[in-house]
Amino acid sequence: MANIVPDSFKTDLLGGVFDFDSGGSSFKLALYTSLAGFSTATTAYTTTNEVSSSGTNYTAGGNALTNNGVAVSSNVAYVDFADLTFSSVTLTAVGALIYKDTSNEAVLVLDFGGSKTATNGDFVIQFPTADSSNAIIRLGDA
Repeated sequence: MANIVPDSFKTDLLGGVFDFDSGGSSFKLALYTSLAGFSTATTAYTTTNEVSSSGTNYTAGGNALTNNGVAVSSNVAYVDFADLTFSSVTLTAVGALIYKDTSNEAVLVLDFGGSKTATNGDFVIQFPTADSSNAIIRLGDA
């Protein structure tokens, strides 16, 4: 599996539902033990297969993302989020969902390419370089 951009995100983005400017919409990232239920038909945050919150210091729904805003370079607009750390956790995740905090609308399903584990330590989501070739969300000419 690879990262998934839900169709609902595409239409909602063009419909003005999301504001990625700094100070705009707020977003969260939730971790999952399986991505089996996710597809381009995904519309919202779900607790199905979410990492267990029992004894792991992980809260259901995940953590808030810090949105560093929108930029444009080489005719490509892109969004940047600050790296996210889940501190002092014991968990295993295969992927994550970025979603709009206030309405649970899905933005992006991230596939980690296999199980990633933290044992009584930090679980860090490191976003790619914020530029026109690498940023996590990019819009540009094909």
